[in-house]
Amino acid sequence: MNNQQNRNLNKLVKIALLSAIAVVLMYFDFVIPFIPFAWLKIDLSDVPALMGAFAFGPIAGVVIELLKNLLILVVKGSETMLVGQLANFIVGCALVVPAAWVYHTNKSKKTAILGMILGTICIEIVGILANIYILLPAFGMGNMPKDELIKYVTIGLLPLNGLKAILVSVITYILYKRVSVSIFQVDSNFNKVEKRKLKSI
Repeated sequence: MNNQQNRNLNKLVKIALLSAIAVVLMYFDFVIPFIPFAWLKIDLSDVPALMGAFAFGPIAGVVIELLKNLLILVVKGSETMLVGQLANFIVGCALVVPAAWVYHTNKSKKTAILGMILGTICIEIVGILANIYILLPAFGMGNMPKDELIKYVTIGLLPLNGLKAILVSVITYILYKRVSVSIFQVDSNFNKVEKRKLKSI
């Protein structure tokens, strides 16, 4: 097995591991007391996805988001006729992809923070649009009266997705800085210069 194959195998193993961790985290979802919609819950399964996207690029983040939702279907099933898993995937990608894309333009603390800010903005916009045009209709709530829809968006989706993005971003920033070097040291083809760059994240 050549060096490139070793790198690809290591990458796949790490993506699979992060996906498995994300599935475990999906079991620990919780409601926000001040949000009056019981079905709107937060979990931290986007943390492994964002870490993987920072490490390997936006596509890896999308793969982790996809795998975790497929795996949770296998081990737990769906109580929402797949709507919950679709929502989790769409909203997760809305946060992870922009954040990783900005970060990979020039890896630094600044681009990581800017990327997560952009991801937070995107999760808010995409979350609203996806709910109005895809998720609510799929769940049989497409005819929600306008005033109820506005209430759902303003005191439900906006605070929920905003809080989720902040929690995921802060936890990822703290953890990724500490574990990135150990993750990449597994691959001996990373030279000392690259490792110094990783330590400066």
